[in-house]
Amino acid sequence: MAQHRHIEFEQGWSNIQKGITKLIRILEGEPEPEFHSDEYMNIYTIIYDMCNQRSDYSQQLYDKYRKVIEDYIIQTVSPSLREKHDEDMLRDLVKRWDNHKVLVRWLSRLFHYVDRHFVLRSKIPIPTLDEVGLSCFLDLVYHEMQSTATKVVLALIHKEREGEQIDRALMKNVLDIYVENGMGTYEEDFESFMLEDTASYYSRKASRWIEEDSCSHYMLKVEECLKRERERVTHYLHSSTEPKVVEKIQNELLVMVAKNRLENEHSGCCALLRDDKKNDLSRIYSLYHPIPQRLGRVADLFKKHITEERNALIKQADDATTNQLLIELHNKYMVYVTECFQNHTLFHKALKEAFEILRSQGGSEKLFL
Repeated sequence: MAQHRHIEFEQGWSNIQKGITKLIRILEGEPEPEFHSDEYMNIYTIIYDMCNQRSDYSQQLYDKYRKVIEDYIIQTVSPSLREKHDEDMLRDLVKRWDNHKVLVRWLSRLFHYVDRHFVLRSKIPIPTLDEVGLSCFLDLVYHEMQSTATKVVLALIHKEREGEQIDRALMKNVLDIYVENGMGTYEEDFESFMLEDTASYYSRKASRWIEEDSCSHYMLKVEECLKRERERVTHYLHSSTEPKVVEKIQNELLVMVAKNRLENEHSGCCALLRDDKKNDLSRIYSLYHPIPQRLGRVADLFKKHITEERNALIKQADDATTNQLLIELHNKYMVYVTECFQNHTLFHKALKEAFEILRSQGGSEKLFL
């Protein structure tokens, strides 16, 4: 550029302030003509000149940039949010966050030369204009509103779990605010509370369902819960939340009640084997497969049931038919191993051990290897 004019700070800032006021009015939906490129270039040039003259106002412009954003938040954004509640507050929070990002983007362009001339050349590291702008929202809006926002979001998740329709797009937009301010922010300020709430919710459900439902109906409910929670992640939770929320559900609905459900005399694993409920057994296998210790208990019950059937068969059959009946029993439960338990080694081992005593007694060893 050519020789720069000298601009006194108050004179220059007055012109810059007019442009900023217009931008804010546009964001607030006030009647204003479009912000044209010549207006942008005029402000940019004023800032450029104020940074390149003998009286370098870079520091003052940097400080004013922050104050403009802080004043807008304190005078307009925060009062608007404080007067709203529940979903209306969430909607306004999303709107204010979106507007804030637009404002910071525009101001960072107008003040771009301050970044180049002052921030990047500073001997002591200082935040860039983008960082300053976003930290203003974090300090003045997010830190005040996040606790309330988290409670509202958790209440909406509870409603959805109970079968009510909620605005999933709104939920995603709100939670994106947490994520965009850092995964640590999302995990500490939202996810930790959501996981705690999830554990409490499903603990209550488990207590009620084990009183109301057979093992088969209970496992159907667990399967549906896991499906819905995974779906919930795809719609509005961060993908990293899925394994954590699944683990909470597995612990409350499967691990903590394993003995009650799996060993129930009337509807547990042995009853399902007795009644040839292959679909239900497949579901139990699928649900407990990710939980090795509890899957081992399913295999133990499988072995226990086969052993009891084998012993009953030996007592009832005569010597001439015992061998053939044992072969049929073995083949019957091999179908369970392949169809219900997906050829898992635990169940092959359980089947093998259930017939082990026959081999040790010199029985039909080759038939059960």
